[in-house]
Amino acid sequence: MLAAIDAGSNTLRLLVGRVRSGKVLPAHYLRRICRLSGGLTKEEGLSPQARERTLFALHEFAEVCRQESVTRVRAVGTAAFRQAVNGAAFAEEVRRTTQLPLEIISGEMEAECMALGVLSALDPLPAAALIVDIGGGSTEFVLCAQQQVLWTCSLPLGVVRLVEGHPSAGSRQQAIAATLAGLQDELHVACQSAGLALEDLVLVGTAGTVTTLAALDMQMQDYDWRRVNNYCLSLARLQDWQARLMPLSPAEREALPGMEAGRGDLIIAGLEIILCLMAQTAVNALTVSDFGILEGLLLSLQSR
Repeated sequence: MLAAIDAGSNTLRLLVGRVRSGKVLPAHYLRRICRLSGGLTKEEGLSPQARERTLFALHEFAEVCRQESVTRVRAVGTAAFRQAVNGAAFAEEVRRTTQLPLEIISGEMEAECMALGVLSALDPLPAAALIVDIGGGSTEFVLCAQQQVLWTCSLPLGVVRLVEGHPSAGSRQQAIAATLAGLQDELHVACQSAGLALEDLVLVGTAGTVTTLAALDMQMQDYDWRRVNNYCLSLARLQDWQARLMPLSPAEREALPGMEAGRGDLIIAGLEIILCLMAQTAVNALTVSDFGILEGLLLSLQSR
């Protein structure tokens, strides 16, 4: 049995499973919203409260791995660990106290692992795709064609950072548009180099913002990754959800079927990233993948 752990800036996730013939077979899944990057400052780094929440959840994950007789684990820390002055020290504390082999990976490595997992779930597999993974501290972009990664980009554009750094919607949307403007130029060059046109790309989204929107759209009382994989959200549906969610309080949003607890104040910022990206790329639909970095990590363990 294999296990993958993604210690993200907002959510900690554990996947226990097997890999057969290049396909991930999930056996046990856990997620905990710990908001590791909540309260992060340039001078102090990760806050004591965020570290405590995260360490508690990782102890729980380590115990699950023992109970499930896991033989190999790959655990990674992403944007919050990379950005914090005390990120490396906290990773060492995690390794020492939980015995989990936590490694801090680059944004590019994060993007490649995420793409590996996403591509394993898509059906049909698009000839060319732009995959976007919206996290709490960063967003990763991967351009793929014929199952090959052609270009990756990691931007410090995460939902927790946006909500805490830009309390007003106008300020937040300006920050998103400014950040994604540079991405558009890079993506255009990458497409030209690969002989692709932007209009040829299928836009694929993964991670909590996107899967939550799919669950909301299906009014899913009990989350089912099988129904979420390959679900399609049109531009019009996403705009409808933005209009519906904006007037609600975080508590009112979390009362809706499909909304994950702890995401009520973050979902709007994630939606704004998606809608801005769709406007800049002239794409009018988003394909959803529940699979992502966790499945990619399991596949990388198998290949090792």
